[in-house]
Amino acid sequence: MDFRQDFIEFAIGCQVLRFGEFKTKAGRLSPYFFNAGLFNDGASLGRLAGFYAKAAESGGIAFDMLFGPAYKGIPLVAAIAVALAANGRNYPFAFNRKEAKDHGEGGSIVGAPLAGRVLIVDDVISAGTSVRESVELIRAAGATPAGVLIALDRQERGQGDLSAVQEVQRDYGIPVVAVAGLTDLLAYLDGHSEFSSHRAAVARYREQYGTAR
Repeated sequence: MDFRQDFIEFAIGCQVLRFGEFKTKAGRLSPYFFNAGLFNDGASLGRLAGFYAKAAESGGIAFDMLFGPAYKGIPLVAAIAVALAANGRNYPFAFNRKEAKDHGEGGSIVGAPLAGRVLIVDDVISAGTSVRESVELIRAAGATPAGVLIALDRQERGQGDLSAVQEVQRDYGIPVVAVAGLTDLLAYLDGHSEFSSHRAAVARYREQYGTAR
């Protein structure tokens, strides 16, 4: 089993990935729901970071440091930096505050100075707001956004024909690498007969809302 299939199994086991009927921000009724905030203990966060590290290493993005947008990106970026360092790849990392600090060292960036090629890490891309803010912060510091690393790509259309991930790639000209996507979820469900009813629902949802690629 490759790491993407391992990740799907892990997310289901942690009940981070659940099946049923869930209303999305777009008002759609989705047959599955992914909530990365439920990776909320040391063991699960450490294992999650390991999957991100594998995706970063196999994704083909050249980068010099990591950046995690507040708030969800803060524990992610620290944990991923630890996981990469354990693999012999020691990268600096930074994250932002929501409100700029006006005392002490001041500013809105915590951690290493933004420099070189910066890989943005987040849980998912829905509206793309945190990516836009991150790109602006990185460019304002004179650094270069190298790409975005996320846990799950839903591979479904937004307002137009493109997914949120594809819109980010188009708007900023940077690659997005996901640990796993809807294609990987369907492949996992194909191999596990106990999820056959959920597999049918997910396949119907993809047929209705999925992107062409």
